[in-house]
Amino acid sequence: MSEPVVAQKSPYAIEVEAGKSYFWCACGQSSKQPFCDGSHKGTNFTPVKYTSETDSKVFFCGCKASGKAPVCDGSHSKL
Repeated sequence: MSEPVVAQKSPYAIEVEAGKSYFWCACGQSSKQPFCDGSHKGTNFTPVKYTSETDSKVFFCGCKASGKAPVCDGSHSKL
């Protein structure tokens, strides 16, 4: 697998906690989208660590094409 699977063509709006780390799924195969569940094992993908500085809502990329991964940059609108 050299291209990620599009999990969904819109971002995931997730409430995050200050100081907590999250691991975003880069392969698109996780059953716990947008976060990693280890489904990438045996591929060339690795999860992307995101550590929140504040309590806030973050829009995590669902299409796996963002140039600003793990956050959405609107790339899904071009798919």
